[in-house]
Amino acid sequence: MDAPRNQFFFPATFAELFQHWSQAPDAVPFAGGTRMARYCGERARAIPRNVLSLHRLEDLRRVTRSERYLEIGAMVTLNEIIGLGKIVPEVFIRCLSEAGDFQIRNLGTLGGNICACPHRLDAAAPLIALDAHCELRAASGVRWISAARFFSDPGSLALGPRELLTRIRIPLGQWDYSLYRKFKAGEQGNRSAVTAFMLRNQKNVLTDIRLVFSGDAVLRDRNSETLLIGKPLPLERRDVHSFVEQWEAAMLHSQTQIRIQSRPLMDDFLRARIVNFIATNLLSLTD
Repeated sequence: MDAPRNQFFFPATFAELFQHWSQAPDAVPFAGGTRMARYCGERARAIPRNVLSLHRLEDLRRVTRSERYLEIGAMVTLNEIIGLGKIVPEVFIRCLSEAGDFQIRNLGTLGGNICACPHRLDAAAPLIALDAHCELRAASGVRWISAARFFSDPGSLALGPRELLTRIRIPLGQWDYSLYRKFKAGEQGNRSAVTAFMLRNQKNVLTDIRLVFSGDAVLRDRNSETLLIGKPLPLERRDVHSFVEQWEAAMLHSQTQIRIQSRPLMDDFLRARIVNFIATNLLSLTD
């Protein structure tokens, strides 16, 4: 028998949450509510038929740190993460600082930002670049999945039926150079998109490079990255040009192959801005 309409559940434990979810399989988890607020004038869209409030689940509000990892509960707000200071990787701090205004960041949670769909919000690109992992919990148990796999399918997330994102684990390795750029809505005639760019070197040799784009989908081209790994710093201009050309080719391919709601991943204007962003910052590392 279907559950009555318009129910709000307030579980205090995961056992209660999954019990309610089994009774109301269409229930929607509710965190900060910032996405619903966007549709406050459209009542039918603003309030789902059944809602699972996550606000009493204390496990989702915990932040822990070890020597190697920072673990953040899905209900921790963006401003709370920013307030942690230097223990948070710089590229992630910059990302969250540009995610809406102060009030939005006070309400918005990390889990809500990650689980936005079909359009990827701000956190996707830096979490993939940082090799973060997501803890997913269902009534049957818990599993971990990389952020790259979590966001791998355009227009959807790697969440099973009645499965909840509960925790995010971020490695705390040192990065020597990190950049974050948000291309705001309207700049490319589409929705907003972001790029996270990180470099690591040892004894003036580039040992790791990660460049991730996210918008309607996510793009990372490892073939481009291998072109620069092992190169001495400062970089040579020809190596930078090879990297940029390879990455632009990957974007062009994705632009025609990946479509969300019949719309390409990016238009020519956005692609040109990303290429310029990459080239400008890499060329700053040449002689």
